[in-house]
Amino acid sequence: MVQVLLFIAYFLPLRVSYFQLPGWLCYSGLVLLGVSILFGGIALFQLNTKLSPFPSPVASGKLITSGVYRISRHPIYTALLFSGLGYAIYGSSLYKVVITLLLLILFYYKSVYEERLLQERFPEYEDYQKRTPRFI
Repeated sequence: MVQVLLFIAYFLPLRVSYFQLPGWLCYSGLVLLGVSILFGGIALFQLNTKLSPFPSPVASGKLITSGVYRISRHPIYTALLFSGLGYAIYGSSLYKVVITLLLLILFYYKSVYEERLLQERFPEYEDYQKRTPRFI
């Protein structure tokens, strides 16, 4: 529920706090947004039918450690965070940067819980944790 509220807050058309950035830096936010969307799309494609809105692993699922999952243990969270940051930079919005930081905190604690469940289901998850960062 907190995640949904933060997403809603992010997209509210509020003009709370803006800062001035050079044009090239603003447009680099669009590049970050595009790369993040691609990264998240690949992660969704890799999960395919094993995608679930719940933190517990799907019963018929297997541990994916290749592709974008070799770069990040939670590539969808990573993509959402970097997309949010990229769009915040593009729009020069301090408000959106703050919401993105709140999402980072939420995704950190949510991923800690998910990883406990993954360790119970997949004994090899501990080795995967040692060689792959949580986000990037």
